[in-house]
Amino acid sequence: MIECRACPRLVGWREEAARVKVRRFRDWTYWARPVPGFGDARARMLIVGLAPAANGANRTGRMFTGDRSGDFLYAALHRAGFANQPTSEHKGDGLALRDAFITAPCRCAPPANKPLPEELLRCSRWLDEEVALLPRLKVVLALGAIGWGAALQHFARLGIPIPRPRPQFGHGATTLLAGGPALLGCYHVSQQNTNTGKLTPEMIDRVLVRAKELIQ
Repeated sequence: MIECRACPRLVGWREEAARVKVRRFRDWTYWARPVPGFGDARARMLIVGLAPAANGANRTGRMFTGDRSGDFLYAALHRAGFANQPTSEHKGDGLALRDAFITAPCRCAPPANKPLPEELLRCSRWLDEEVALLPRLKVVLALGAIGWGAALQHFARLGIPIPRPRPQFGHGATTLLAGGPALLGCYHVSQQNTNTGKLTPEMIDRVLVRAKELIQ
């Protein structure tokens, strides 16, 4: 995965971010490659985000690490007992997840945080292969509509029947799939959502309580 260069637009963007840098990270050597998933190999909950941030995971090489979105997410996971600490700053910071694994349908930082449909399609093989390594999976928590759609497409590729009409994303939406994990929706932890109050700590806490119920 980390050697993949299948999408020229994404390769150019992730590497430009590593060259130009923002002032506060000018001393960093950026990861600037596809970002693999992170977490507990025996996880029963899979979190599906969107894509690495140009100066977050594209810099640190770990999902949701080094930016405000990650700060919000890992603090919530810590409160819910899925993480041993509330912060994620770099790979050597001691963070460990318990019963949770984090991935994304797009592994490279996209311009404007918007991967193209064909880029998501090319990247889908990595999602499929990574999820196959999680044999205890009970719940997929999708952060945002793109993560929700990518999860449904993943299940469809496995031959798991998708209900009709097709389940629509929503905060707190739950879909139980015959022969597959439960799918649970949550607004994305982007600063656009958390700074405006569209997603609050209390809201994500309630979703994680629901995830625990579905795991059991």
